[in-house]
Amino acid sequence: MDLEKFKGKRAQEEMIGFALIIILVAVILLVFLGISLKSPQKENVESYEVGSFVQAFLQYTTDCRDSNDLEYLSIKDLIFYCNKGEKCSDNKDTCEILNSTLTGITEESWKIEGDRPVKGYELNITRDAEEILLIKEGNATKNYKSSMQDFSKSGNSFKIFFTAYY
Repeated sequence: MDLEKFKGKRAQEEMIGFALIIILVAVILLVFLGISLKSPQKENVESYEVGSFVQAFLQYTTDCRDSNDLEYLSIKDLIFYCNKGEKCSDNKDTCEILNSTLTGITEESWKIEGDRPVKGYELNITRDAEEILLIKEGNATKNYKSSMQDFSKSGNSFKIFFTAYY
């Protein structure tokens, strides 16, 4: 009978030990969960996204044809045409087409309404330090990512500055 009491106590001790291990593991998991939730969130805008956006929109094909009515112009070519004061084949102003196209692209790519991560953006195109186009939307914050692209044609130096605020 003493042997049966001893086996019963031993089984109770093992159950208590098992319960303590479960509680200890649960506490450790809660600590790790609390630390992971308090860690800073990933940045909402990455550097490569801003640079890739500028590279991509320069290659975007607009609905403006060159004066020979042969091909549609890319944004990059449209910047050159706007700088020269040339018109599209349908007599539309290239600067107006450039402005409306880039406004549409940036509005669709960098939405700022509601609780979206992007709070604002600024797109500035200059020629030899003279502003050709400026598109600003939303709020400028202290947190931002920027990209600059420069190129030249016919002795003119063009720079594109794009900043996304988050």
